[in-house]
Order: sequence, then structure tokens, then C-alpha cells
Amino acid sequence: MTHAIDLRSDTVTLPGAAMRRAMADAEVGDDQYGEDPSVNRLQDEVAALLGTDAALFLPTGTMANQVALRTLTRPGDDVLVPPDSHLVLHESGAGAANAGVQFSPIGAGGRYSADDVRAAIKPRDHIVLPPTTLLVAENTHNRAGGIVPDQAEVEASLETAREHGLRTYLDGARLLNAAVASGRPAADLARGFDLVSLSLSKGLGAPAGSLLAGSREHIARAHRYRRMAGGAMRQAGILAAAGSYALAHHVERLADDHANAQLLAAELLRGDDVELDPGTVQTNIVIFSLVERRGVPDAPTFVDRCRERGVLLNAFGPRTVRAVTHLDVDDEGCRTAARVMRAVADGR
Repeated sequence: MTHAIDLRSDTVTLPGAAMRRAMADAEVGDDQYGEDPSVNRLQDEVAALLGTDAALFLPTGTMANQVALRTLTRPGDDVLVPPDSHLVLHESGAGAANAGVQFSPIGAGGRYSADDVRAAIKPRDHIVLPPTTLLVAENTHNRAGGIVPDQAEVEASLETAREHGLRTYLDGARLLNAAVASGRPAADLARGFDLVSLSLSKGLGAPAGSLLAGSREHIARAHRYRRMAGGAMRQAGILAAAGSYALAHHVERLADDHANAQLLAAELLRGDDVELDPGTVQTNIVIFSLVERRGVPDAPTFVDRCRERGVLLNAFGPRTVRAVTHLDVDDEGCRTAARVMRAVADGR
């Protein structure tokens, strides 16, 4: 298949010519010793962007999440998370294997309230219950359709967490999508969390890399756990330079991806064979369900038939499909994809 329209994820983007030049021209050193100037520059840029004291470059978002868990919890702890979070469903059980924690989902639809947090906290001195020590938020929330949690709810939940001595972590892999969609600075969305992550390889279009940001104390601890996880790199500046380029050139254009997601959703909703809540299409993710009715394909069949016509998607359940817009598919490509998806749903 040639020239496929790939909407499986925003991780499939390829670095363009200008980003490749930035990578080729990057100053490098040994990041293990803190001597890579491009990595150090990127870490300073992200700390400033998120309003924190320091930041740490890691190869992947999953490693960032796992290092955050190691930094903020102890084995046997209970961690409060929104339902269907990346930490629980997309990291191969790493939270249990690496950090030894258990997860307690709270709320619904990618959100929770301060009351949800308060009701779920387990005391630290109970002889049977595992102690709740960490509250996690995910912004944007992937499996909820790329939604941006209400910031007032987030802030109230953080206040409740502080009142009960919980640490807090924001899985902000797509945080800049949330910032663009909400019109709020990323630092506002990150404020109050002990650690915050940010992915460079999703909507920002870099080939690899994520960062953790927080206080100098927490980042120093995270540095140790990054080493334990095998994430200490050498001349990583060639990757960091791509991240700096992405921050300089690919943030404002995220609004284009959001508009393209709205385009896909509008086309899908033209028929009665797709269930989709338009209110969840807030950023660059469209999650929809195919109704269970004669003639309407299930999700794996739908994905296969779209692939045959040059559109790549992911099945997220027996009748649930996800499409993710990104910088490598323009509005015309999304219109073409939308027509293919509509035709396949119609059985044409």
C-alpha cells in the first residue's frame, strides 16, 4: 500500500527536512554526565514552559510515567487514576512490575472530582488497606477521546490531595494539545502537580523523547530512576534538538489537528451507524462506536476495510475505533479519510 493516510496515532509522524537539519547540526556531549548542551537546553526550555524548577529528558513517555511512579511512590502503595488511563492500560503492566503499586480508577469519562478523590483515599495506617499516596491526572485523556479535563475540577482535586498528604502526577503526554484547545498556558495546566510529563513524539512530531518536570528534588530522584530503567543516554542531543525544534515550530499548528478531528467527527455523524459524542472531540483524537446492527461492520472489520482503501486506524474494542490527526495528514487527507470511513460504515 502506497501513500496511506495513517490515523492510527500521532506517534507515526516523520521528522521533516528542517527538523532533520536541526538534528544534524545539534551540539552534543555525554548526557550521562550532564554534558550534552542540546539536552540541557531542551530541559531548560520545558521547565520554563511548564513553570517548574527543572526537567529531565527520557527516551519514551512510558519510561517517563514509570520513573514518575518510582519517584513518588513506594511498593505496595495505592495510586488513584482516571478510568482507562494510559498508566493502567497501555504500559504492559509496568506499574505493578516496576513500581509495585496498585491502581484505583475513580470518576468517569477521563475525569474525576474532588469528592471522588476524597471518597477513594485509603488511610496510611490501616492494617489491611493499601495506603493511597498518589493522585494521577491525564491531560489530554487518550481513551476518553482526547478530552481536556475541567481545570477547576483539577485544581479542587489537587487541593483535596494536598489536604490528605498525597503526591500528585500529571501524565501530560499531550498537554500542549490541551493548552491550545483551552487557550490556557501549559504552566497553568501543570501548576500544583509534583511531577508533570510532556511527550515530544506525539502531536509535536519529534522522532522520540519525553520529559519530566518538577522540583529540583523530585527531578534529582527521577534522574536516579531513569538510570535504573536504562534511560541514561549518551549523545542524546540529536534527539533533544528535534524536541527544541518541535517546541519552536509545532505548537500553534496543533489547532489544525484539532480542526481536522472535528472534520472527521462531523462526517462520521452524517449516518446513523456510528455513535460519537461530539463533546469529546476537543483535541486531535476521535473515538467512535459502530452500532450493533445488521450490515454495520464490527471494529476489526471496519479497520481492515479502511486499510484496504488506504486509511489506517486502530480498533479500541469490539465495536470501538480510534482515529488520531497529526501534522503528517493535512485537511485534504482528512477529508479523503472521512469519505472512506463513511463509505465503509455504510457498507459501500
